[in-house]
Amino acid sequence: MAYITFQPNDHFNTKLYTGNGSTQNITGVGHQVDWTWIKYRTDTEGHGLFDVLRGALYRIQSNSNGVSSSQSGTVTAFGSDGFSLGSNAEVNANNGSFVSWNWKANGAGSANTDGAINSTVSANTTSGFSIVSYTGTLSGNGNTTVGHGLGVAPKMIITKSRSNAENWGVYHKDLTANNILQLNTTSAQINTTSEGTVTAPTSSVFTVNYRGEYGNSGQNYIAYCFAEKKGFSKFGSYTGNGNDDGAFCYTGFSPSFILIKSATTAMYWHIFDNKRQGFNANNYRLNPNATDVETTTTGVIDFLSNGFKIRTNQQQFGTSGATYIYMAFAEHPFVASNGDPATAR
Repeated sequence: MAYITFQPNDHFNTKLYTGNGSTQNITGVGHQVDWTWIKYRTDTEGHGLFDVLRGALYRIQSNSNGVSSSQSGTVTAFGSDGFSLGSNAEVNANNGSFVSWNWKANGAGSANTDGAINSTVSANTTSGFSIVSYTGTLSGNGNTTVGHGLGVAPKMIITKSRSNAENWGVYHKDLTANNILQLNTTSAQINTTSEGTVTAPTSSVFTVNYRGEYGNSGQNYIAYCFAEKKGFSKFGSYTGNGNDDGAFCYTGFSPSFILIKSATTAMYWHIFDNKRQGFNANNYRLNPNATDVETTTTGVIDFLSNGFKIRTNQQQFGTSGATYIYMAFAEHPFVASNGDPATAR
């Protein structure tokens, strides 16, 4: 059984809010916010990602290869229980319905010299999440290393060039060796060996290669690194079976957030959470690679007390023989540190 010594929502939480078209403080997240990912649920605005290392107002979009740039009136400050907003419609349109996914790291960060490239790292070793800022050094085929500050090997790393129009890079432990995914595209996994290998991370560093997603000389990068913590986070994969009684994935907790992508076929990315629809079958989803509004079609996934179950044979989730990778965070561990069991919704 899965045990943790902290409450999951002290380190990750989904917060829904309504825009006011002016300024407002979003509170009630339940923890210090060091990374927030915001989407206007009913409008085709892009996904806005903001973190403490790049600083307030500096937005990157998961649906775009664009650079990190200052956007007036977006996230104007990070707080101990939320964040502050200006009047930008992307994050605060009047009467707009918004979702924010929020992670706690460790504030402004500190210097890290574990890798061949020096980095600035904001690391939460309790929950296994760090934000890493670094500058690429590679001018040709090859690889090098960057410190991540977690003390254990990450299972998933999401990377973006801050300074150049490059695709996002996603390392996941269950992708084929030297393969990556791109958060802003529908592409299946891509082999990267022509630019240098992408070896598994260690307890102190992760590997980057010459691809624009990772390590080009002079480009500034941001990386979000995730280590697995039993009872709080799970990074895994499943194989589709081609019917509506789909795969069951054991996580050891009742999920609050699930990100899913087919690794073997060109399909959208999908995010589900426990706040936008608080009951099964959970069918409210958003697509990180697109500006699409929230989809509320037929049931796709059940959130259970100890994992989740796919309830469709749609190609996005259940093609027979296809491999799907996922990232999940807990609402409740299957058994908490006080011995209380989690319950299905």
